[in-house]
Amino acid sequence: MADLLHELIYESANACPEQEALRYRGKSLDYSELASAVRRAAAGLLSAGLSRGERVAVYLEKRIETVEALFGAAAAGGVFVPVNPILKPDQVAYILKDCNVRILVTSAERLALLSESLKTCHDLHTVMVVGDLPDPLAGLNLLSWNEAGEGVPHRAIGSDMAAILYTSGSTGRPKGVVLSHLNMLTGARSVASYLENTREDRILSVLPLSFDYGLSQLTTAFQVGATAVLMNYLMPRDIVKMVEKEGITGLAAVPPLWIQLADLEWGSDLRYFTNSGGAMPRATLDALRARLPKAKPYLMYGLTEAFRSTYLPPEEVDRRPESMGRAIPNAEIMVVREDGSPCVAGEPGELVHRGPLVSMGYWNDPAKTAERFKPAPDRESGLPLPEIAVWSGDTVRTDEEGFLYFIGRRDEMIKTSGYRVSPTEVEEVIYSDETVSEAVALGVPHPVQGQVIHVIICPRPGTEPNPEALLELCRSHLPAFMVPSGISVRQGPLPRNPNGKIDRKLLAGEFAGGSQYSP
Repeated sequence: MADLLHELIYESANACPEQEALRYRGKSLDYSELASAVRRAAAGLLSAGLSRGERVAVYLEKRIETVEALFGAAAAGGVFVPVNPILKPDQVAYILKDCNVRILVTSAERLALLSESLKTCHDLHTVMVVGDLPDPLAGLNLLSWNEAGEGVPHRAIGSDMAAILYTSGSTGRPKGVVLSHLNMLTGARSVASYLENTREDRILSVLPLSFDYGLSQLTTAFQVGATAVLMNYLMPRDIVKMVEKEGITGLAAVPPLWIQLADLEWGSDLRYFTNSGGAMPRATLDALRARLPKAKPYLMYGLTEAFRSTYLPPEEVDRRPESMGRAIPNAEIMVVREDGSPCVAGEPGELVHRGPLVSMGYWNDPAKTAERFKPAPDRESGLPLPEIAVWSGDTVRTDEEGFLYFIGRRDEMIKTSGYRVSPTEVEEVIYSDETVSEAVALGVPHPVQGQVIHVIICPRPGTEPNPEALLELCRSHLPAFMVPSGISVRQGPLPRNPNGKIDRKLLAGEFAGGSQYSP
């Protein structure tokens, strides 16, 4: 059994060397070829001077070289840092500086965009370029990605760092979550087990590899010897076409993308689809199940600090479609009060995750790490060393059978007239109207009530939502203190953060600037 992340590929190369491992734009590598490519990438990084535990940033769109670089860095004994390809040069430079990146893997086109920003990245000494080498850059050693190298990989064990994944930074500068080999291997095995993945699966990778949920599509595929198909999509319809063209069996997406996909006609059958990164609206789930009747839906909850926490088995979806499910294999999920004591069924409390999926903390940020990573509650008093758990900041509750239900994020809860309101509850009612494609409930300042609820919606194509009718819908389904004070209609998709989620902070900022809300 693999002890290190890249060994997933090596094991599958031994077990099924001719099985297709990776596919992109008609080019394909079997597991034997992918294993060789990862070893070559590791040798190249070592020749470039990579020391044990040093960070390798990969700033590329999804392509075969991206996968080679990520797993090659792990194989060399380094730490890979996948950088979202949609980030701007200053954002990329911030990440490179924050985790002291020494080697950057990118393309000539992307390097040209970064040339000025990289002048502030004083730890960076080498750029490995995919494609033709550009003109020299002062102070940087430019190497071709295809250049042969050699070197003995640095020794690593499962508890060593393997990756640093940066959160989207919607509440400020992004934080680097440090993951060990063990974290990522445990996640791959856990998810692959309940998704019942096999070598016959063909998994479409549409989410950013800088997003833990996106990277998981690779690790779960490699865990079982399945095929990962890489895609940089432009429109949701492109995804539907790719699923049919490539015979895809498994697809993962976040709610804003599922909302768009649910409006399209599907000409093929998936074996399963998964959702994480936020609650999927009930209307969207119903539409997807109607269009994909043979596909099993897996509704999941996770946080980058512990990868994945819960999932709802497909057989429970009809009984409790609003549930987050229960703990995934090899994780324990607790719901606790502020003093750490356990909540009873139905009582709201903070979700706390313990187990081998708990990451190593935030890179170079002990203060923020101490806020989120704290001793696990209710541990045996005789243990002299505390076990560290992730305190999620999310408010949840359980039912009598132990199934969990999301209430809201502590930093997103709306405080109005003395009440705490989950935006998700308001949005769920709004989504039940067939004219609404996307919806966000925000708390905006008010001189008397502290905050009032304002909802921004995006209409479905060919419809004209009626804000007054939507308010009446809320009045009939929600208590008075949860009814929005106003509803705005915006044309076109709502803004996204780099991980594809609706950017609540950006939208809330439109109501900021010191002014009070006036309906």
